[in-house]
Amino acid sequence: MAKLVEITGKAMSGEWGFDDETGNGIPVLRTTNFTNEGVVDYKNVVTRTIIKKNIDEKYLRPGDVIIEKSGGSDKQPVGRVVYFNGPEKTYLFNNFTGLLRVKDQTLWFPKYIFYSLYGNYRRGGTRAFENKTTGLHNLKVDDYVSRYEITELDHKKQIEVCEYLDKIYKVIKLREEELQKLDDLIKARFVEMFGNPVANDMGWNTLPLENACKSIVDCPHSTPSYTNEDTGFMCIRTSIIKKNKILWNDIEYISEDEFVKRIQRKKPEVGDIVYTREGAILGIAAIIDRDCNVALGQRSMLLSPDIDKCTSEFVCVAMNSDSFLDNVLKGVSGSASPHINVGNIKAFRMIMPPIELQKQFSNFVKQVDKSKVKVQKALDETQKLFDSLMQQYFG
Repeated sequence: MAKLVEITGKAMSGEWGFDDETGNGIPVLRTTNFTNEGVVDYKNVVTRTIIKKNIDEKYLRPGDVIIEKSGGSDKQPVGRVVYFNGPEKTYLFNNFTGLLRVKDQTLWFPKYIFYSLYGNYRRGGTRAFENKTTGLHNLKVDDYVSRYEITELDHKKQIEVCEYLDKIYKVIKLREEELQKLDDLIKARFVEMFGNPVANDMGWNTLPLENACKSIVDCPHSTPSYTNEDTGFMCIRTSIIKKNKILWNDIEYISEDEFVKRIQRKKPEVGDIVYTREGAILGIAAIIDRDCNVALGQRSMLLSPDIDKCTSEFVCVAMNSDSFLDNVLKGVSGSASPHINVGNIKAFRMIMPPIELQKQFSNFVKQVDKSKVKVQKALDETQKLFDSLMQQYFG
């Protein structure tokens, strides 16, 4: 084992500078440019005016590892790392991050150092080096860097390990892209058949959702006591609700007594639609696609479409459209925690094409979903392989 500090030295501190009023500033990477996959997200890079001299060493180079010094939350520890593989002499990094740069690349392959740190973070290895101030989690970077150890391997073997992991990661991304394309196919088919559900550019009859559904109910306004033990009674948190699907593998459980309390208004059934109504995960619809004992957690509502008037697939895809969310948010104030009222959803006039046309769309969605299941299975298997190799190589 070798000490990280001996490989990279202490983490170099970042620069933030001043507001760029000319538009000719230097691009500076922030923690908002970090992804949980260790890849830099260049979509919203800010530019800053940096007047400090002698910062040439701080310009990022391919192979640099940037580490998060401040940020995170109770659920997401601070200490994420990203691997920089962009152009030289172009980007700086801000003061909430630090730079780790391999001193001797003939002994240590930079990507290998990144993967080691990335694996340690995913195992929760940075939590022991956190301290908390008001609203922030801070990483004791010097302590972490001085204590963390890297498994020593022959330089050639380091490269081989990284190349193998890189190949598997590329397969993972390809599988994710396949799933996204299948989702895009469903959206495109919806627009082709029905147009915009809010603008109603095809002139369909409309009906308030309250009249198109057997019921629309709010979730209980209380936080359940979750457990990882399989009690047979599941609870859907908003974090596992994605567009048109529920991440059942990440479900949590509650007691039978809690379950009974939470289904007083309505027990979720196959074909019902869960819709998130508050917080960061806002305005996302997914269908209950299995018969099980499940209840709603917080910040969501439940719609039960009347199958004589509309199909679950039609309503779900319509509610996931950007125009639908924009419409229901029109009357929402810019509060720290925006929310959608059940009354607004009940009153929304949904387009109502002929039920036979909706059924054609539903059949199309079900066929695409079969393909998605196969791709998702392949993705899960590839992810398991990646995780297993990370465990094998880095502990």
